Amino acid sequence: MDKISLRTATKEQLASARSTSSGRSSTAMLGGSRRRLRQTLIALTAGNSLDQPESPGEASLIVLTGHIRLTAGDDSVEGTSGDLLVVPEEPHTVEAVEDSAVILTVGTSVTTPGA
Repeated sequence: MDKISLRTATKEQLASARSTSSGRSSTAMLGGSRRRLRQTLIALTAGNSLDQPESPGEASLIVLTGHIRLTAGDDSVEGTSGDLLVVPEEPHTVEAVEDSAVILTVGTSVTTPGA
């Protein structure tokens, strides 16, 4: 079994995001080419955003700290620490209203080599 400190990882990614010109930082927490579930910790500084022009498939965001806005078309929803947001299966944007860290969880299909 593995244990990952989300508190430590969040502090590290926020520090990294604050030191970059893009105001973003991320690290894979779980997943890989043979996994159906992928989780990525993403940190954004206030005013920065991520655009997702294509749907990642089934996905959700868990807000660890901060305040974000998830927008798709004319619809938007805001989330703060402890909120779970369902990611729409259409192009969308995640914007940090304040310095924030989220866990992006994506369900993928696994392809078996030679299948």
